Amino acid sequence: MEVMRTSIQRLRWVSRCALEISRAWLPIWRHSSLAASWGAALVWLHYLPHWKETPDASAKLGCFSTAPGIRSFIPNLLSEIIATFVLVFVIGALFSKSVSPSGPAAGLGAYLVGSLVWGIGLSLGGTTGYAINPARDLGPRIAHAILPVAGKGSSDWGYAPIPVIGPLLGGTLAGLLLRALSI
Repeated sequence: MEVMRTSIQRLRWVSRCALEISRAWLPIWRHSSLAASWGAALVWLHYLPHWKETPDASAKLGCFSTAPGIRSFIPNLLSEIIATFVLVFVIGALFSKSVSPSGPAAGLGAYLVGSLVWGIGLSLGGTTGYAINPARDLGPRIAHAILPVAGKGSSDWGYAPIPVIGPLLGGTLAGLLLRALSI
């Protein structure tokens, strides 16, 4: 009976944590996805004369969202988890007061983060296109589905969960490790 009571208490704790996380992050994710959708709409507008001249539907989708080099669920998901883990963990360490009480020098932080994203893209981006942010892929993919892109193909919703779930898991794991290491 005690084991069951303890299990129920743990389940309640996990449920409360999940609810608090969703309350905190859902508005941010929603606004990020909306901003990414607007950005994708600008891309559509910018390339408006080119859509009908481009026969390759996958190239058109590539302007909006990521796609794997080789479609394999577990390796693709793992790629997104690793890339996002590296991004969140390194940024967490760079700006940690326990690593450097004053943080990076003024103006250097943005350069370091930009270089990190570039490095992740060069080293880990070839397999999936490195979404490393759920909104980076989901918002533009929704825009692709809605916008009247001439000759477009499928928005590839079968792949869409990977660049959403992978970054969420990678970011969560990095945050947990940062907390465990007190960084």
